[in-house]
Amino acid sequence: MHEHPAHHEHEHHHHEHGHGHGHGHGWARRLRHLLTPHSHDAAGKVDAAMEASRDGIRAVWVSLLFLGVTAAAQALIVVVSGSVALLGDTMHNVADALTAVPLGVAFVVGRRAATGRYTYGFGRAEDLAGIVIVLTVAASAGFAAYEAVGRLLHPAPVSHLPWVAAAGLVGFAGNEVVARYRITVGRRIGSAALVADGLHARTDGFTSLAVLLGAAGVAAGLPWADPVVGLGITAAILFVLKDAAREVYRRLMDAVDPDLVTAAGHALAGTPGVLAVGALRMRWIGHRLHAETDVVVSHTLSVVDAHAIAVDAEHRLLHAVPRLTAATIHTDPDTAAAAAHATVAHHH
Repeated sequence: MHEHPAHHEHEHHHHEHGHGHGHGHGWARRLRHLLTPHSHDAAGKVDAAMEASRDGIRAVWVSLLFLGVTAAAQALIVVVSGSVALLGDTMHNVADALTAVPLGVAFVVGRRAATGRYTYGFGRAEDLAGIVIVLTVAASAGFAAYEAVGRLLHPAPVSHLPWVAAAGLVGFAGNEVVARYRITVGRRIGSAALVADGLHARTDGFTSLAVLLGAAGVAAGLPWADPVVGLGITAAILFVLKDAAREVYRRLMDAVDPDLVTAAGHALAGTPGVLAVGALRMRWIGHRLHAETDVVVSHTLSVVDAHAIAVDAEHRLLHAVPRLTAATIHTDPDTAAAAAHATVAHHH
């Protein structure tokens, strides 16, 4: 029983792809495809997808470090001043820093190669991490509310106001930097979980500003300002919870931006030899976008010609949709024309 190596060289046209650049253009690309039928760009694409995972992992750890420093600075001030608004904010920052852990693990797991059981790979781990992030945000909202209500019922003095104000500013600055970084990288590599984590950091920044307001209120002689701001923080967290939950829910339900689907449809329809585009399905698996489509071609084409059209359609698709990493294109004959042709032949 020996294996034929040929089986490994030729696969169905389903390639792993990253950003879709670095193909030659026109004749050079076709020539290269003729010479190397199925290795074309697959390696480059897998590299690009790996690069995206690396960027994601880097974003997670850099932001974790940064938020850790921010939270530590705030914790020191909490101990000194006893502000409950600041305590809520610090706890929230710690929780936010910790959401980076499941996300980091998910990025690492997502890089594992597909297996016989997990044939699409492990990219979904990232979407599961998104659920953990959403649950964490929900928990921190509950904690902030509990603390604020407790302080309303049992007022306690808040001291060291300038320190509290400083901590609010530290929290705001640290979180906003992390939020921008996470959202930028998340959008670039197409990771819903990373974007959700960025949104999460951004509201933390706003809640830190709210701490400043609480300190100002107490300074103005309104002792209830601190717990009321604590409740305001809870409300802010609930709003971001809604946004983050929507990002993650859509991803888990295989939602894709309709503009991407439209762009893909145009790219396929514009391919020479494609008479019509049948079903077109797209979904994210982690931060890799997959597409499956049926295109109608002339029923008189040879298998080789039909394949060439499918490969060309795939190239156009990968250029039109930058984060698409895999496309499976199935060619169908134009059955109406074939049937008419058969009828004419029958009458003669």
